Amino acid sequence: MAIAVGDKVPAVGFKIMSEDGPKDISSDEVFAGKKVVFFAVPGAFTPGCSMTHLPGFVVNADTIKAKGVDTIACMSVNDAFVMGAWGQAQNAEEILMLADGNGEFTSAIGMELDASGFGMGSRAKRFAMIVDDGAVSHMAIEAPGEIKVSSAEAILEQL
Repeated sequence: MAIAVGDKVPAVGFKIMSEDGPKDISSDEVFAGKKVVFFAVPGAFTPGCSMTHLPGFVVNADTIKAKGVDTIACMSVNDAFVMGAWGQAQNAEEILMLADGNGEFTSAIGMELDASGFGMGSRAKRFAMIVDDGAVSHMAIEAPGEIKVSSAEAILEQL
């Protein structure tokens, strides 16, 4: 069952890229005591994710944070090396690039996408959520092939 408004975010870790290589970061470090705009993409460096989804959050980062958001986080079922390189390529300095390499967080929140038909295996659906101190206050799950309800502009309207 997919995570929904009112649900607590599960305690599952991520990886981030640091100057010293991949580093663990817990879901508590990401969400506890913070207002977080969290969005997920099916794959780093893929067309819709690289041309539309992530760039919208990069361009609107200051406006989003001005609405009281502590952290903007982008997650994909990719490894920390890929997420770090993608963040650099997209000038995403204001975005926390989270790797869910084994899909554990994605599975725990019921947001798996079977992308095996594209040779990508199990990935995350495209979605965005607003999380207040670990509890989901807004959830937006995209229809296949769309970037509408989870776009930076749509999330800004919810803040």
